[in-house]
Amino acid sequence: MAGIYIHIPFCKQACFYCDFHFSTNMAKKDTMIWSLEQELLLRKEVFHNEQIETIYFGGGTPSVLQITEIERLLDSVYRNYKVIASPEITLEANPDDLSVIKIKQLSDSSINRLSIGIQSFFDEDLKLMNRAHNADEAHICLSEARKHFDNISIDLIYGIPGLTNTRWEENITKALSYSLPHLSSYALTVEPKTALKALIKKGVIPDVNDETAQQQFYMLLDQLEGEGYLNYEISNFGKEGYFSRNNTAYWLGKRYLGIGPSAHSYDGNKRSWNINNNSKYIKSISQKALPMEEELLTKTDRYNEYIMTALRTIWGVSLNRIKTVFGDRYYKYLLQQSNKYLNQELLLLDGDKLTVAKKGKFLCDGIASDLFMIKLKRDS
Repeated sequence: MAGIYIHIPFCKQACFYCDFHFSTNMAKKDTMIWSLEQELLLRKEVFHNEQIETIYFGGGTPSVLQITEIERLLDSVYRNYKVIASPEITLEANPDDLSVIKIKQLSDSSINRLSIGIQSFFDEDLKLMNRAHNADEAHICLSEARKHFDNISIDLIYGIPGLTNTRWEENITKALSYSLPHLSSYALTVEPKTALKALIKKGVIPDVNDETAQQQFYMLLDQLEGEGYLNYEISNFGKEGYFSRNNTAYWLGKRYLGIGPSAHSYDGNKRSWNINNNSKYIKSISQKALPMEEELLTKTDRYNEYIMTALRTIWGVSLNRIKTVFGDRYYKYLLQQSNKYLNQELLLLDGDKLTVAKKGKFLCDGIASDLFMIKLKRDS
């Protein structure tokens, strides 16, 4: 099984923290839709022997598309690829796009999962991040979406400057009031070359506080686990049967195809990525040339990626897989590097499975990087 990711590189306005590829100029939207259709056609042989299990519209803001544009892209997928009978088809959406009419249109389409970028239920947080919606729109769209969709996820951000633990707890409570089956939550990260980075440097916005972010992460973890959610990946919480099939495939190392400017693909041995420029992407596609670069992954690359993704999940790192796929050298190295974290009870070893302990979850990426193998001279 494999997945298709379609990147929609348009947004109404730029969130201060975002470093994804997008444009607020939608003058080329029609041409971009055509180009996405053409790339789907040009790359159809990639998965000619496989079935597509998930289709994911990400961005950018895919909900800026009209329903007819979404259906054109879905039709192109179905024409050129073998899709299973009941695929997971996700649309990322912002509350200000989800009118009553738009939600009904989406529910009548093949879209069967919404991932809604709420981020916060408080206007002061939304303004600080320069979100396009307000708190009222967040509540209205969720109330309406629950009438038409069973499978809904929302995003929340913690660690926002000025976000107190009390207000963060209120955010969690408001989210839980909608009985959502899935929730994703991320610490606000200050990425280079973003407006947030510049505003913090100028002193307009206070810097993020890692200690506060850590407190708020564990508040979230405790409260959601108490409500029956499984923290199946560090930033993702789902009820049984509602884990994101698309994202789970990424973490488990399945093959996927990325369509659109800046989109990434993975076939098990190499990664590729499209150019992150809308005009150059469109021009290349019009000439039937794929605007991408490729990187063949070495054994060490594949080991490091497996450690990074698997350690973040409840399924953990399989020591048997390390030994079988990568060999004794990697197996012994992993045990050696893990030992101090096992002694500190930040990692847990249960038979074959190495997982991160609850108190180590906020530190997971740092722990994983310490388990990475440096590139070997005779790598393969």
